[in-house]
Amino acid sequence: MYRFFRQLQTADWFLISGAFTLVILGLAAIYSIELSYGDSDFLNIQKQVVSALVGLGVFFAVAGSNYHLLRNYALISYVIGVASLAGVLAFGVTIRGTTGWYAIGPVSFQPVELMKVALAVSLAAYFSRRARLDFGWRELLESGIITALPVGLVLMQPDLGSAALLLGMWGILVLFAGMKKRHLATLVVAMAIVSVVAWSFLLAPYQKDRLRTFVNPAADPLGQGYNVAQAMIAVGAGGWLGSGLGFGSQSQLKFLPESQTDFIFAVIAEELGFVGVILLLGAFALVFFRIWHFASSTRDDFTSFLLIGIGGTLFVQFFINVGMNLGLLPVTGVALPLVSYGGSSLLFTLVMLGIVESVTVRSRG
Repeated sequence: MYRFFRQLQTADWFLISGAFTLVILGLAAIYSIELSYGDSDFLNIQKQVVSALVGLGVFFAVAGSNYHLLRNYALISYVIGVASLAGVLAFGVTIRGTTGWYAIGPVSFQPVELMKVALAVSLAAYFSRRARLDFGWRELLESGIITALPVGLVLMQPDLGSAALLLGMWGILVLFAGMKKRHLATLVVAMAIVSVVAWSFLLAPYQKDRLRTFVNPAADPLGQGYNVAQAMIAVGAGGWLGSGLGFGSQSQLKFLPESQTDFIFAVIAEELGFVGVILLLGAFALVFFRIWHFASSTRDDFTSFLLIGIGGTLFVQFFINVGMNLGLLPVTGVALPLVSYGGSSLLFTLVMLGIVESVTVRSRG
C-alpha cells in the first residue's frame, strides 16, 4: 500500500491526463459512430472500453515496474516480435487485403503493435552500447539490419503504414545517435532504390492507387480519392463548436469510410469542431512534451534512446494520421494513437506510455 501511494505521489500527472483525455475523446467518437447504426449492439464501443480498462491496468503495472529490466530482455522481445510477424503470414486473418491479425474467437491481435515495443527496446539497447563511440557505417548498417527484418515481414502482409512507422522509429533514433551528412545522403539514395523495388514488387494494387490519388486527388474522386475528399469535407464542416456528438452528417450518414479507425480525426473535427481539435492536439502536445522532457533530462543512454524511440513512433503515427485526414499525406491505414478503434493499438500504446511513466516514477523517486 505504501508503494502504491508513493507511486501516485511521483507519477507524472501531466502525461496521464493527456493520455486519459485522448482515450476519452476516442471512446466518445466511437460511440457517436455506433449511433449511426440504427440497430447496433454497440459491440465496438464495448470492445474498446474493455481494451481501455485492460490497457490502463497494464499501464499502471508497467509504470510500477523497473523499466531497466527491459534491456535484459531486448533480444528475447525482438525474437518474439519477429516470430509473431512471420507466423501471422501463415496463420493470420486477412482483413481488407492485409494479413496482419491473429483471431481467437471474437478477439483479434495485431503483432506489429508488439513489434513496435520490441523494436524500441532493441534499438535502445543497441544504441546505448554504441553511444560513446563515433557513429559510423557499422552502426548504421547493424541498426538498419535490426529494423529491416520486421519491416520486410510487415511489407509482406502488406501493411505499408506500419512499415513506415517502424522505419520512422529507426530514422529518428539514428539522427539522435549522431548520424552524419554522408550517412543521410546514402540513406536518401537507398530509400529511392527501395521505393522503386517496392513499387515494382511489394505494393498491392490498391496501395499504388492511393499513392497515385495523393499525387493527383482529382484523378479518381469517386474511387480512391473518395475517402480523403469526404474527410476534408468533414473537417471543414466542423466550424468552431462542431455539430455535436452523434450529429455529424459525414459520419452519421456514412459518407466517411473507415470513420472509426483511419478517419476518426475527421469525425472529431466535424462533431466537436475547432474546440475539439484544439483539445485533441493539446493532449497530444502534452504527451509528446513530457516524453521529450524526460528523454532530454536523463543521463542514462538506454533510457534516453528508449524514450526517443517511443515518442518518435507515436509522433510519426500521429503525424501520418492527421496528415492523411487533411489530404497532406497519402492514405496508408495508420491509426490515431489512443483514439482510433483497435484493441491491440490501444493496449500497446498504453504499454509504451507505461514505460515512460516508469521512467518518471524512478527519476522522481
